[in-house]
Amino acid sequence: MRGSRLAFLSGFLLLLAAVPAFAEGTGGGGYIPGTSGLSLPSLSLSFADNQKPTDVVSVLRIIMMLTVLSLAPAILIMMTSFTRIVVVLSFVRHALGTQQMPPNQLIVGLSLFLSFFVMAPTWKAISANAVEPFMNEKITQSVAYERAEAPLREFMFSQTREKDLELFLSLSKEAKPQNRDDVPTYVLIPAFVISELKTAFQIGFMLYLPFLVLDMVVASVLMAMGMMMLPPVVISLPFKLLLFVLVDGWELVVGSLVKSFG
Repeated sequence: MRGSRLAFLSGFLLLLAAVPAFAEGTGGGGYIPGTSGLSLPSLSLSFADNQKPTDVVSVLRIIMMLTVLSLAPAILIMMTSFTRIVVVLSFVRHALGTQQMPPNQLIVGLSLFLSFFVMAPTWKAISANAVEPFMNEKITQSVAYERAEAPLREFMFSQTREKDLELFLSLSKEAKPQNRDDVPTYVLIPAFVISELKTAFQIGFMLYLPFLVLDMVVASVLMAMGMMMLPPVVISLPFKLLLFVLVDGWELVVGSLVKSFG
């Protein structure tokens, strides 16, 4: 057995030593003997000065598109209904006390598809007014960006509190806007996010109340029975699940979440 391992290792080392010589004999990439004329493609990367302005513009557009794609997750989280939904569903799990059930992947996936459902009118407006005309070369890229931004701004304005918007306007030292069109988008987005967080925490507080009362009742009963060493969570968890199922909790939570966006 030891001799066979040494023979295999020696053969493997000889093969590695033959690879550079084979590559040099074939030019590093190209025809391979015994493969019926099969050739390997070669890849080259070069940097050269562009003398044509159109080439520079094309490169800049590609860079801008890659930047937008890299920011897509942040746009989805910060400029849509995703923030409120995922926070409320996380509060539901913690209020039930089920630890990791439902798992994080399920909560994020449900939040994602609920966000698609809530944002469907906004996506349709963006597609009809910005994406399709731009793809058909009826409008320029800058016009498409402005048209795509308008429905998102309208949605964020409908969910943003005036107090939060005033806070970021004062922090930005911007002049007092006369209307919504004068509010910069970089001011609107953080105001929208903290408004969503506040709304989500308010809903989470309302979700915690019935389960908190149930925990207190179970703890009082256990103390009256002298069962000090038994954790109340062990007894209250089945009753929480039973209560949540009997009232059809998922329908109530999801329905209230969707209706909260008006």
